[in-house]
Amino acid sequence: MSTPFYVSPQQAMADRAEYARKGIARGRSLVVLQYADGIVFVGENPSRALHKFSEIYDRIGFAAAGKYNEYENLRIGGVRYADLRGYTYDRDDVTARGLANVYAQTLGTIFSSAAEKPYEVELVVAEVGARPEGDQIYRLPHDGSIVDEHGSVAVGGNAEQISTFLDQRHRDGMTLAEALKLAVQALSRDPNGSEREIPAERLEVAVLDRTRPQQRKFKRIVGRQLARLLEADGGVTPTDAPSDIEDGDGGDAPTDVTKSSGAADSAGTGESPDSSEE
Repeated sequence: MSTPFYVSPQQAMADRAEYARKGIARGRSLVVLQYADGIVFVGENPSRALHKFSEIYDRIGFAAAGKYNEYENLRIGGVRYADLRGYTYDRDDVTARGLANVYAQTLGTIFSSAAEKPYEVELVVAEVGARPEGDQIYRLPHDGSIVDEHGSVAVGGNAEQISTFLDQRHRDGMTLAEALKLAVQALSRDPNGSEREIPAERLEVAVLDRTRPQQRKFKRIVGRQLARLLEADGGVTPTDAPSDIEDGDGGDAPTDVTKSSGAADSAGTGESPDSSEE
């Protein structure tokens, strides 16, 4: 009778963490920045249908890097949690901190379970406050830990280099145009130090705008307004341009959607414009 192959728990956890990190690193990076009137989400995404950024609830946004089918599952679960809690108690009881705790429990359970592989995802949950000091940004790595971020955060393939770039240049009170340009500059930097150009049509941009009169603060910035912001000198806000915006979903409560087919952000065979990378 052969002796069973033994792997120490520490080594098993290290192997699972390395597996998840490699999967996340194959995806494109994204950044989340605070600016004077809210929080902006910016990422390179050639697909117009598979979104990296989504609305979870009135003041809460969701960003993710990694495998699309896995983080879409988590997003849908977050929408259901928020809707149920807001309906059962009060809309103000739905917070980014509570949602981050739910995601942390889910990711932690999956990561420590030997029955399934760890999720190859890294999440950001952000909530815009009535004033800048009330903004909240939480980063959740693959193992379910929670990191409370301030100012800026990057996740995905080149996150460490991008975070260093943002930490040196991000400041409080930036306009939306300034924050957007800084985010694009950070995403344009390759690991070898060179820079490349990312056209506007390959960018996915969304904001949580505290100045909106609506209860829902999430909206997407697309088309002519995005081009104007990229060309602006720093004094443009989302309301300065016509409403060339794909809004959250149009109503007072987020609409759940059916889970997409398993398009992978981190597919090992390379990225395709409409499937692997969102």
